[in-house]
Amino acid sequence: MSKKLRNKSLDKANRLARRKHRVNTVVSKSAAFPRLIINRSNSHMQAQIMDTDGKVLAFASSLKIKKGTKSEKAFAVGEEVAKSAVKAGLDKIVFDRNGYLYHGRVKQLADGARAGGLEF
Repeated sequence: MSKKLRNKSLDKANRLARRKHRVNTVVSKSAAFPRLIINRSNSHMQAQIMDTDGKVLAFASSLKIKKGTKSEKAFAVGEEVAKSAVKAGLDKIVFDRNGYLYHGRVKQLADGARAGGLEF
């Protein structure tokens, strides 16, 4: 691996770490509500709702969804996690985007969760 390419990948990792730290400082201040934590890979999205003790209250993943584009799958994941959270008695949460930029699939997942009945 060339030095230029290695520096570029380190810069990308540093940017993600800085964003993640910035998001966590805001999210930790509102610890009264459970957190909707997302994880994004190149092909799938996962979302889970955790309380302050670290207990998972609701979970949804795009691994089960076969049809649609990645954005449509992310919206469906948001709706699914919202449906299971509402069933568990949750309506207000804090959105932890985990350092990912709020656009594209991350925004679609958030919109799906809002459409499913969650407030954040």
